Amino acid sequence: MTTRRQTLKTLAAMATVQIVPSRLLGLNGQTPPSEEITKGIIGCGGISVSHLTMPGKLLALCDVDRKHLAQRMQEAGGEAAGVTGYHDFRELIARDDIDIVHVATPPHWHALMAIAAAKAGKDVWCEKPMSRTIGEGIAMVKAVEKYERMFRINTWFRFQAGFYGMRAPVQMLKKAVANDLLGWPLKVTVSASTGFDWKLNIWTGKTGLEPQPVPPELDYDLWLGPAPNKPYHIHRTHGTFRGYWDYDGGGLGDMGMHYLDPVQYLLDKDDQAPVSVEIDADPQDDDAIGTWRRIELTYADGCKVILDGEDRDKEAAYLEGPKGKIFVGFRSDIPDLRQKIDALPDPAPQITDFHESVRTRKKFALNEQNGFWSCTMLNMAITAHRLNKNLKFDSKTLRFDDPAANALIDQPMRAPWKLDI
Repeated sequence: MTTRRQTLKTLAAMATVQIVPSRLLGLNGQTPPSEEITKGIIGCGGISVSHLTMPGKLLALCDVDRKHLAQRMQEAGGEAAGVTGYHDFRELIARDDIDIVHVATPPHWHALMAIAAAKAGKDVWCEKPMSRTIGEGIAMVKAVEKYERMFRINTWFRFQAGFYGMRAPVQMLKKAVANDLLGWPLKVTVSASTGFDWKLNIWTGKTGLEPQPVPPELDYDLWLGPAPNKPYHIHRTHGTFRGYWDYDGGGLGDMGMHYLDPVQYLLDKDDQAPVSVEIDADPQDDDAIGTWRRIELTYADGCKVILDGEDRDKEAAYLEGPKGKIFVGFRSDIPDLRQKIDALPDPAPQITDFHESVRTRKKFALNEQNGFWSCTMLNMAITAHRLNKNLKFDSKTLRFDDPAANALIDQPMRAPWKLDI
């Protein structure tokens, strides 16, 4: 029997032959230097502001809220700047002159839109988290590989910029780990004291919501899309949607891939997930997301990742091993650690310009494959939080040891929406 893990490996092997959009090729088969890659953005909420400034010639914007769309259209220069506004994302994706589709919507739409874009021959720049469920992530990987597309998650800490409270690039941590300066196995603590704010009290839902009239500018049915049909309330949508299981995963969904994807990279776990997750939280509401105190994820080799929501351990190191520790601000109990790291060889180079991936058809640093595993780690934590259960997980079969947890891997979608690659 073919396992899901084997399927993902097979699909990865299919990526050796890639298709470059013919619009980007010159007569000699080379990409004309003057040819600018084009983009369309689906979702005009707060995060879309950053997508406007990302590279590429903007041709289209789309949103189900007319006010949001009008605001972004104005900021982008509108039709006078060659930008067309759309209500339905399928119209944007159908355009032949768009190379990259930016998916800047709530996570419950990520899989459907990314798959539709891949089927239409578009490359995909997707907001974090990659997927709302593990099953949606599996479908996204299959679609991206089947249609030979380039894909990136919109988080960047594994390859550029200072990493939150570490005040140093992740590559420095990677060099310390890869060269055994801290020993093995390692414990990683992600908390306010190590430089990471989980925003738990910001991204909580509200229970007992009274139905409200749908604003005339919002197509609420299309905003819900595959999510269950629940009465409209302003707190469910736009800026506060993260507090509801149907659309996201609370503070974990908001910050999880930013915080946990670099952990996968520096621990060299880009092809696996932890084998267990333990949760310390109160029982959760079926609809609204609450807070949690502590989540512990453990890998097969004994490495642990502690998510300290209460900031219980004020003296915790970010990285701790048998030989030493690295604290917030890149302080360490290892003498001259920075000098030792500087003398070590750099990690293997990565493509960190997505447009280079689009032109060369070589995978981006954070793509559908490694992004799937870091998002699976995140979704393990969300699943344990939602069920308030400790769980075990098998990276080969991509299944939990619990029927209720497995039921959350492939959640039903509201008709007519379905995962179809």
